[in-house]
Amino acid sequence: MTLSPITQRSPESLASDFFQKSVGWWQSQRRYYSLKQEGEPEEVVSLLEIKFLEKACPELIKLAAAHQLDDSEIFSFGTHVSWESTYIKQTRKPAKGSTIFGVSGNILYRDRGFATSKPVTASYKFTNEQTLCLRTEYSGSVFEEELKLISGLYRTRQTIISRAGEEQVIGQYLEKRMA
Repeated sequence: MTLSPITQRSPESLASDFFQKSVGWWQSQRRYYSLKQEGEPEEVVSLLEIKFLEKACPELIKLAAAHQLDDSEIFSFGTHVSWESTYIKQTRKPAKGSTIFGVSGNILYRDRGFATSKPVTASYKFTNEQTLCLRTEYSGSVFEEELKLISGLYRTRQTIISRAGEEQVIGQYLEKRMA
């Protein structure tokens, strides 16, 4: 029995390739659909910058400290994502921010979560070399995400946010590489 290429590779190796292929500038168009309220989806356009972080860089050492980890060089690599977002219907002010991701084994550490400024962790897996799936849990909510690289020029993302076992929000994203 021969193993498929994905089963022959470690999660870290797959994640490293995925993050390196994601480096650059992206325009993200996304919609958030509330499953509990009537109304139009919230639309957002963002400019993303993604940088690859090497092992033991200052950002990853700081991330290890934020997670109170004994080994300051626990992360094999990571990524820094910064964004500037504009809400189409101006219901919210434009937003700027950034987050740091660090990878150790099959756990993705973040300096902040989707809906919290506190450090969080996510388990991750790959369904194929181009598709990263994340599961993050905190404050009674579950965030399930799928990111897929398409031809090096596009990424799709989908996020499902659940609370108390019930889906609340679906976010769908189309990201186009700008540089």
